[in-house]
Amino acid sequence: MIPMPEQLPHPQLTPNIEVVLKKRYLRKSLDGLSVEEPRDLFWRVAAAIAAVDGDYNASPDEQAALARRFYDLMISWKFLPNSPTLMNAGTELGQLSACFVLPVGDSIEEIFDAVKYAAMIHKSGGGTGFSFSRLRPKASRVGSTGGVASGPVSFLRIFNTATEQVKQGGTRRGANMGILRVDHPDIVEFIRAKEKDGEFNNFNLSVGLTEAFMQAVEADGEYELRSPQNGEVVKRLRAREIFDLLVRKAWESGDPGIIFLDRINRDNPTPEQGEIESTNPCGEQPLLPYEACNLGSINLACFYRPGHNKDAAPADGGIDWDALREVVHLAVHFLDNVVDASRFPLERIAETVRRNRKIGLGVMGFADLLYQLGIAYDSEEGTALAERIMGFINDEGHRASAELARLRGPFPAYDHSTYAARGEGPYRNATVTTIAPTGTLSLIAGCSSGVEPLFALCFTRNILDGERLLEVNPYFEAAVREAGLASGDLMELVLEKGSIRDMDNLPESMRRVFVTAMDIEPVWHLRMQAAFQRHTDNAVSKTVNLPHSATEQDIHHIYWLAYKEGCKGVTVYRDGCKSVQVLATGEGQRKMDGEPAKPPVSAVRKRPDVVQGFTQKVQTGLGAMYLTVNEVDGKPFEVFATIGKSGRSITAKAEAIGRLVSLALRSGVEVRDIVAQIKGIGGEHPVFRGKGLLLSIPDAIAWVLERRYLKDEQLGNGVTDIEQQHCPECNAVLLFQEGCLICPTCGFSRCG
Repeated sequence: MIPMPEQLPHPQLTPNIEVVLKKRYLRKSLDGLSVEEPRDLFWRVAAAIAAVDGDYNASPDEQAALARRFYDLMISWKFLPNSPTLMNAGTELGQLSACFVLPVGDSIEEIFDAVKYAAMIHKSGGGTGFSFSRLRPKASRVGSTGGVASGPVSFLRIFNTATEQVKQGGTRRGANMGILRVDHPDIVEFIRAKEKDGEFNNFNLSVGLTEAFMQAVEADGEYELRSPQNGEVVKRLRAREIFDLLVRKAWESGDPGIIFLDRINRDNPTPEQGEIESTNPCGEQPLLPYEACNLGSINLACFYRPGHNKDAAPADGGIDWDALREVVHLAVHFLDNVVDASRFPLERIAETVRRNRKIGLGVMGFADLLYQLGIAYDSEEGTALAERIMGFINDEGHRASAELARLRGPFPAYDHSTYAARGEGPYRNATVTTIAPTGTLSLIAGCSSGVEPLFALCFTRNILDGERLLEVNPYFEAAVREAGLASGDLMELVLEKGSIRDMDNLPESMRRVFVTAMDIEPVWHLRMQAAFQRHTDNAVSKTVNLPHSATEQDIHHIYWLAYKEGCKGVTVYRDGCKSVQVLATGEGQRKMDGEPAKPPVSAVRKRPDVVQGFTQKVQTGLGAMYLTVNEVDGKPFEVFATIGKSGRSITAKAEAIGRLVSLALRSGVEVRDIVAQIKGIGGEHPVFRGKGLLLSIPDAIAWVLERRYLKDEQLGNGVTDIEQQHCPECNAVLLFQEGCLICPTCGFSRCG
């Protein structure tokens, strides 16, 4: 370990950043207490990554000097690596990559090998992507046994259940991507997989679209479904019907997304190693089977320089390009070292990663940079800046990779003919750039997330003792103050409206620049994604946010535009589309709930002297629970939950939940609303029940109520503790961004 310098500066931290670092990144003792300070964390990472230079003949003094440069790079918030690197660099675990793809072969042995390997990756802090396209379709004959295959969707359920049982670092479940080719015979079942309550909560799903399919959609023709075993055509479908079904399901719930497989494989830098079948959980990192990639992001907000090059055009003025170039080269060096420093959970993964040495340098803080420059996100000037700045990073990143190749050699699988045909190389890394989700990283860096627009200019942060603190985007706050308009009342109004676009009391120039995600027409979301994609080796993680009023035709247009504009995939999310909303603006929430809003129910009905009901025994992970439900006029009126022996805390919790559910029922709250709130709440000891899991005591109560009273109802997508309207850790509302659920308050992320 490179020794820490005596006069090493401390990083400048806000109280919220300190909380996030302590909760998620600082090393802890066995009793859960932090054993390092933030300065220790960043030096631990810098020293571990810089020490790799010793393998390339750097002296101890050179390693120490590089470690200091890496340290300064991180604590200035100009660059941060992905979360597993911050968590694990310099530790015994040493697993530093966030993204993995595993193959799923068409045999029981291969399928359950993949389940086992995924559990190992999740335990080490990574997320996994799978293609289920090799599996034979439902009802196919299994030659070895004479039985009948159950199909990809049934095995997808096994992977989802296994993920429930494995927590990453003891704090969260792993994230997964499940992909099926559009020409697989079971594609319709896959597209509709999330219609069922509670299904596949640990998976993002995407359909792999082919050029042949998209051409058939355009021509309104049929396309072929082929057997994965022998390639034989088993059926033909009208392409537009499948495309319309994809659109409808995305309109209903945001799932599944789409990726363009042929386009991804046209950019495959190592085609001799096989086709790319899948991506990581958020879709930005296509990978070969048994491949991983380590990512990092540059904070663009740090490169605004007031008056810098002020006589140049707006896209050139105000950006310190020389400083950005220096950071790009240092970040590429950092990420290349991570490849060597990382300890992978499988030797086969280590071999594949070090054969190709893929890295993914991306950006965050783009919306903040636009605010500082006075450029609207939804403008030609905004997309032009995106192309210029990502083109610069991509070009300089490849120059840095080429310099490393001269010093250290190209990546071992480098094929001269492939790159010579493109007039490129040799490079140290098969890929250099990726635009990944930066939910927690951008929270630490104090900037906007990835290439997304801000979701809100103001939001409330939950702090200790139930106190709520109003937080305002610093660039908006400065602009309001400079205009002489700052006031608490104004900020409260911005918080309520979620946008300033229609606030006539603010200058038009301010309303034009300080746009938020819901202000922006969907086409501009897509055009911005395409602008970044044109200069990115891998792909771009971004969500096209749509208002609640968006139509299926709007999504159809977005999907088609993504195909025409050269994107490698696209994720849409319509405000208020889920049965339990992730994050809605004030107006979106009212639309979701329906107008006019129901008046609050306050009258609690008195209990009759005589009631009738039933008692059901339910086996939970904490023991047998006996749930008594009493009815009035055929409807549930009160519930009593009993579990374990009296005096235990579990018994108290069960009784408390029963009392609160009873109070809700006696106050007129509908059963479906109660079930929607408590179904899917996670616990420490889930157990199998029928075809699914009972996650906890409240989940078990919901299961009984749903089976008894909601047999004919479809509540929409089931939810778990990480898909609730509020963060399971700090109770703040979650937002859907960059293809993932993210907490803007504490940094909780479904996808890491």
